[in-house]
Amino acid sequence: MTLLGHTTDDPYDGRDRVVRWIATAVGVVFLVVGVLGFVPGVTTDQDTLAFAGHHSEAELLGIFQVSGLHNLLHIAFGLAGVVLGRRAGSAVAYLLAGGAAYLGLWVYGLVVDHDSAANVVPVNSADNYLHLALGLGMIALGLLGQRIWRGTVANRTAQ
Repeated sequence: MTLLGHTTDDPYDGRDRVVRWIATAVGVVFLVVGVLGFVPGVTTDQDTLAFAGHHSEAELLGIFQVSGLHNLLHIAFGLAGVVLGRRAGSAVAYLLAGGAAYLGLWVYGLVVDHDSAANVVPVNSADNYLHLALGLGMIALGLLGQRIWRGTVANRTAQ
């Protein structure tokens, strides 16, 4: 019998599924956040939402500064998680690379002048803390997923 393209009689398939589920769940959260960035009421000052740049005063949940580009990046990152979550190896890569990217955004947010033209995403202090947490969290999930996945591959090879 097959379930989501995998046979259900494989005793190690469940571990692969956990890794894939984690990346897919992260992707879905980013998709939802990206869409909510365009929803008035959930995003305050929606009338000031700029496509890019620090001039956007719109804030998701009244906390996190967003722009059209910022929201579209969340949607694209979410779609990547859903697509890459279809295989354990790519799910792990998504979590590790995504975590590294968010740590990069954290550093960017620390060094860029929030009122300068270089702040194209845009980011504010709340975004910086969130990017740090996302980066560390995604890397932790990626390392956990890698350990689960490698254990699964090792067990399959030993059979």
